[in-house]
Amino acid sequence: MNNGRGSVFPLVLDQVCFSPKGFPIVDRVSLAIDAGVRTVILGANGAGKSVLMRLMHGLLLPTSGRITWCGRDQRAEAQAMVFQRPVLLRTSALRNVAYGLKLAGMPRAERMKRALDALKRVGLSHLSQRPARVLSSGEQQRLALARAWTLEPRILFLDEPTASLDPTAARDVEEVIREIGATGCKIVMTTHNLGQARRLAEEIIFLHRGRVMEYTPANVFFHAPRSAEADAFIKGELP
Repeated sequence: MNNGRGSVFPLVLDQVCFSPKGFPIVDRVSLAIDAGVRTVILGANGAGKSVLMRLMHGLLLPTSGRITWCGRDQRAEAQAMVFQRPVLLRTSALRNVAYGLKLAGMPRAERMKRALDALKRVGLSHLSQRPARVLSSGEQQRLALARAWTLEPRILFLDEPTASLDPTAARDVEEVIREIGATGCKIVMTTHNLGQARRLAEEIIFLHRGRVMEYTPANVFFHAPRSAEADAFIKGELP
């Protein structure tokens, strides 16, 4: 399978703006994201987190500014994205995972084995033949993670992956995210949940009203925030 294993890092945003109808949702964002640590884009609801992630992934094009992957303008192929509410096919959990491998050109016997292995890694092998759309919300999210993981992306974008889940299901999803990151896949994730950011983040991009206020290691962000906005957010005082 050709999974685009060439270098894709750093992912660089240079003065990136997204302003539909003149209203700035993402405003002059400049940063460079490298491989390795888990990166969490943190901020209040409406801060622009999901839009920023969609710009990084290539689902949206910036109004102005430039996004490059290892110095190249084209969108990197070796990436995947999982949304808050995953889009699942009307078929079994196993075939949902295998479908992406089919599109990648993998032979049927090999892709079914890979898909089964992926379901086992996320604790869903016993549900392989169950229709994906009747699974619980937490199981559906783990299925979406398995589908993305089996493609071996270099970078995985996660947009509020546990926002609609109960605490137990959210912890199960968080454990899968840690396991994916431990394989060397770069994790970039949005959340407004401070507790989740403390558990998962190794570095924080703090977004406020479309602007990056801080981009720093997580321990520095939580113990010595540099901006008044970040300090207020951590204290639960940001409007």
